[in-house]
Amino acid sequence: MGGTDECKTMLDALNKVTACYRHLVIALGSTSDSQNLREELKKTRKKAQELAVANRNKLTELLKDKTISKDDRAEYERLWVLFTSSMELLEVDMKRSLEIGQEFPLKVPTRHLIQTGMTGSTTTVAARAMSCQNMKYDADSNIDTADLKELQAEITQVGQMMEEMEMKVQVAPWAVEAKQEAGAELKSTLSVGNSSVGVISICDEEPKDEINEGDVNNGMITCIAGFIFAAIVVIAGVLGYFVIGG
Repeated sequence: MGGTDECKTMLDALNKVTACYRHLVIALGSTSDSQNLREELKKTRKKAQELAVANRNKLTELLKDKTISKDDRAEYERLWVLFTSSMELLEVDMKRSLEIGQEFPLKVPTRHLIQTGMTGSTTTVAARAMSCQNMKYDADSNIDTADLKELQAEITQVGQMMEEMEMKVQVAPWAVEAKQEAGAELKSTLSVGNSSVGVISICDEEPKDEINEGDVNNGMITCIAGFIFAAIVVIAGVLGYFVIGG
C-alpha cells in the first residue's frame, strides 16, 4: 500500500470513529443516557485519540520528507487539512461531552433526563466505532463522574497536540486546493447500512407540488375576497344614492 493510500485509510478510520463519537454525545442527558453510554463515550474517544496520534505521526513524517514529488506533497497537504478539521470536531465534541456530563450526573441525579425523542441503546454505534461485534462493559458504577477529570485532561492534551501540529507542519488551509466541487458529496448516491448512524431522505417533487397547490388556493381566495369587496362597495353606493335622492 502506497503512502497516500495508507494515509487515506487511516484518515477514514479516524473520521468514522469521530462521527460515531458525535452520535453518542448527542444521546447524553437524554432518556437514552446510561452508564453504558458513558463507558461507550470513554472507549470511543480514546480510540479516536489513538487514531489521531497515528495520523499525525504518519502525515508529519511524509510532509517533512524533502524528496517527495510536488503532486504527492499537494495530496498530503490536502489530507493534513482534512485531518486537522477532524481533530477540531473531536475537540468540540469532547468539550460538549464534558459540559453535559457535568450537568447530568447519573449516580446522584440533579435533574431529570430530557425527553428528546431518542430511544433504544447506542451499543451498535459504539461497536462500529470500536470495530467489534459486541461491546464489553466493565466500568465502575461511578464512571459518570470519575471519568470527567480524565476527560478534561484529555481535552487539554488534544488542544496541545493541535498547537504542536501547527508548529511542526506549516500548511496553509486556504492554499490547499479541493479535489471536488463544494457540495459534491450531497449529489452522490447515499449508501446506508444497518449500522449507519443516520438516514437522509430527499424528496424533490412532492414539496414542489404542495407549494404550487398552495399558491393556487391562495390566489383563488384572493380573487373571491376581491369580488366580495367590490360587490359590497357597489351595493353601498346604490343604497347611498337612493337615500340621498329620497
